Amino acid sequence: MNYSEGLIRKTEFFTTAELAQKLKMNVQVITRKVQAGEIRAYKIGKEWRIPEPSVFAWLESHANTQSQPEPRPKTSATLVKRDRARKLPAQPTKRKYLLEYILAQFEPNRQYSEEEIDSVISRYHEDSPTVRREFVGEKMMDRVDGQYRRRTGYRFSN
Repeated sequence: MNYSEGLIRKTEFFTTAELAQKLKMNVQVITRKVQAGEIRAYKIGKEWRIPEPSVFAWLESHANTQSQPEPRPKTSATLVKRDRARKLPAQPTKRKYLLEYILAQFEPNRQYSEEEIDSVISRYHEDSPTVRREFVGEKMMDRVDGQYRRRTGYRFSN
């Protein structure tokens, strides 16, 4: 079994109807959010499959205690094309914004292995070791015994 097979086996997937039932929401609302890209999902045939981490990321972005600002459309369009960063900007403000954009994909206070971190980062940027070092250097994440954890006390920029 390779790494990606292990990830798929550990991740629970929901249909739009299952997620709507779990969240006590209308299935059409969930479908619209998936189609608009608010909730990351995969279309298989005519059905959408929503991985559990995507649900948590979406819920976290809507939490009333969330200090993360709404993405700045002009800036994110410039830095990220089709959910993948062209480069890590040299300008500190833009660099931090891009790092926070990627950091938002991780659950606070959850332990991640280096492979898990790289898997998520690689969806947005090709140089995952550099982004990992930046996370630790900017005190966005802690690294202990090869395990990474997004800091719960980290405040996203406004």
